Amino acid sequence: MGKGIVLGRFQPFHNGHAYLVEQALARFEKVTIAVGSAQDEWTVDNPFSFEERKDMIQKWIDENGHKENVDIVAIEDINDPPNWVEHASNHHGVGTLVTSDEGTRTLYEKSDFDVSWVELHERQQFEGWRIRQTCMMLSTVYDDEATRMVLAPSVPRSVIEWLIEQDGLYRFSQINTSPHAG
Repeated sequence: MGKGIVLGRFQPFHNGHAYLVEQALARFEKVTIAVGSAQDEWTVDNPFSFEERKDMIQKWIDENGHKENVDIVAIEDINDPPNWVEHASNHHGVGTLVTSDEGTRTLYEKSDFDVSWVELHERQQFEGWRIRQTCMMLSTVYDDEATRMVLAPSVPRSVIEWLIEQDGLYRFSQINTSPHAG
């Protein structure tokens, strides 16, 4: 049945990502979640480290019973689109890319990589920058129930709980106010 590959930054893992992984699982027995920009953290676009993203995704995997079918790998950026697919393949392996991103689809198809297209699912609601902006606004609220209520339409429950337990929203208030040494 092959392997599906879902590629993204997952900053944070949201319901659009969950939908894409579920679509991949409906098509393939095994799925590799390939976390791009693995070296980036503590920035507006990439607030979480690879290990943090891996942990939040793993919480979703465990909660949804996908432990046996999904693995997670890191891919550092090389900022070299013509060589990206070869570089990424060294990390996520051979399979079929499952994507709803036109640019990624084109890049992989040009490299003769199998691609399975998924129509965008509620794209307006599941754009990462919108979710990060919502997290930024919530970073000063200090009300877990309000956080759950506001993020619930966009972020899986297990990831919301991870953000609360790990004080992940506080990160957003720190990104724009001070440098981070680590």
